[in-house]
Amino acid sequence: MCAPLVIDTVRRGLSRRGFVGTIGACATAGLMPAAAQRGPVRLPNGFRDVVDLTHPFSPSLPVYPGYKPVEIRPRFTIARDGFADNELTFDEHTGTHLDAPSHFVSGLVSADRIPVDRLIAPLVVISLTDRAAKDADTLVSVEDLRQWEKRHGRVPAGAFVAMHSGWDARAVSTDRFLNRDSNGTMHAPGFSEQAARFLVGERDISGIGVDTLSLDAGAAQTFVAHLAILGAGKYGVELLANLGVVPPSGATIIIGAPKHVGATGGPARVLALV
Repeated sequence: MCAPLVIDTVRRGLSRRGFVGTIGACATAGLMPAAAQRGPVRLPNGFRDVVDLTHPFSPSLPVYPGYKPVEIRPRFTIARDGFADNELTFDEHTGTHLDAPSHFVSGLVSADRIPVDRLIAPLVVISLTDRAAKDADTLVSVEDLRQWEKRHGRVPAGAFVAMHSGWDARAVSTDRFLNRDSNGTMHAPGFSEQAARFLVGERDISGIGVDTLSLDAGAAQTFVAHLAILGAGKYGVELLANLGVVPPSGATIIIGAPKHVGATGGPARVLALV
């Protein structure tokens, strides 16, 4: 498996030419016959496991109000056509997905232009599960970030900071996930504006993520966390899964970002090496 090698390359700060060469080696390995790749996954350099932080992409997945559910329609079948193919219809910001800076700020970088070395990052997990179980409107605060640093040290350079609220367990039910009140207002945790500004102003992060539908609280009337993060040229990832399985520090996240031209975001396959 090439991912740990790529990560080591990034961490050692090799030149762009060297980094691309390493990626090329991974691509070549990917062309090997399937039989040659069988066997247990080997994770050198201290990694023990790979955790999938991605929800299955399906029509039952909760979507942000105003978006259409995912549609998956078989177009060709092996029985009839000799090969299988599905037609997918979805909004860019559906499922476990990336928000590019251009999602909220005109003229900033689109998802296809995010530097690849920012998509492999030290993973910081801020857990709010106990608070979120009692208060759906709780927010990641600057104090939460400082408490994490007291236990684990300063947020690493280039880190991806993820909020774990336990909301991913609700994804089996759209009603529970959206958690609307009698007025139709959603209630779910997110990042406070102050925490977002702290991370982009006083720490060197690549991006932030949540296990809810939005970087902002569900009940937010304005997108203050989005604007603080994306406006600073960072990215966000929403609807993450399984953050409770990874440690609060020490893991590395790999974000398979979308690369269609001009993408304001799009579904992403997100993995954690632990």
